[in-house]
Amino acid sequence: MARNTLSRALHDLGLSAWFGGTLANAVALNAAAGEAGKDTGRVANAGWNRWTPVNAVAIGAHLVGSVGQLVGNRGRVAQQEGVASMSAAKTLLTAAALGATAYSRSLGMVVNSQDNPSSKSGTKPTKRTKAEVAAAQEQLDTLQWVIPALTGALVWISSYAGEQQRASEVLSGVRR
Repeated sequence: MARNTLSRALHDLGLSAWFGGTLANAVALNAAAGEAGKDTGRVANAGWNRWTPVNAVAIGAHLVGSVGQLVGNRGRVAQQEGVASMSAAKTLLTAAALGATAYSRSLGMVVNSQDNPSSKSGTKPTKRTKAEVAAAQEQLDTLQWVIPALTGALVWISSYAGEQQRASEVLSGVRR
């Protein structure tokens, strides 16, 4: 079995940054921005704007690594029972996480269109928040948890994929 160290590292590091950064921002940044008083919106926007390019690189690394892993394991995908269905599920989860992330970014751009939107936290509008921005913040309040849930599921399925590579699993799962 060939080694795929580079693609595995890109896959894992990219996914871990995507998951961990998004979770940290949901847990800490949005709540901490709420402590900035009248600058809550500005602080939340600044934090997410700093994270966006890092997240883009992380997602790109994950996708490049994922393709490398798929190419490197194409024989197992074709021959080992359960690997193709795991790969399909992983692809669907990745697509869902990408979609949620892209939609979240588009909503973030709506919030970011106001230099300092009125906000209780990064995702909690006030009564003074403009309707369009408030609607985006309310959707972001949910998406900030959806994205770590989806990427966390990707971490789980990637662990399962790693277990499928154990010699005993490969031998017992080879289709005859």
